[in-house]
Amino acid sequence: MTEIAFHFNAPDKLAYACRFARKVSRADARLAVTGPQELLDQLDRMLWAMAPTDFVAHCRGDADEDMAMASPVILLPDAAAAPHGDVLLNLGSAVPAAFGRFARLVEVVSSHDEADRQAARERWRHYASRGYAIVRHDLVLKGG
Repeated sequence: MTEIAFHFNAPDKLAYACRFARKVSRADARLAVTGPQELLDQLDRMLWAMAPTDFVAHCRGDADEDMAMASPVILLPDAAAAPHGDVLLNLGSAVPAAFGRFARLVEVVSSHDEADRQAARERWRHYASRGYAIVRHDLVLKGG
């Protein structure tokens, strides 16, 4: 069963996603990031702008098959299209399609966007009603 964690109180969801992608890739795991295309486009630019020592190799979901298979991080609006099932990071407001094929799902929740927080509550209820144990990480307490 997929391990689900909610990372609450992110002051900047995309900056947090960059740090999370760096952490996952340094742990030699593979990460799929899903969400609205506009957010993924912004995240792509932010990942390219990271310091050289923090660079995270990544590609977009429309990359050719060889590139998608070789990239430790892939950005795609449809998680079902991911070439692996390691870790899924959801930046969207809906429950991601095919999340159950991933070993881990991480939901990032804004500290200040009330609509984002309400959508996260709905996703939490969805997972809980299906019997998933949910781990809660408060990023304020972690200095996140």
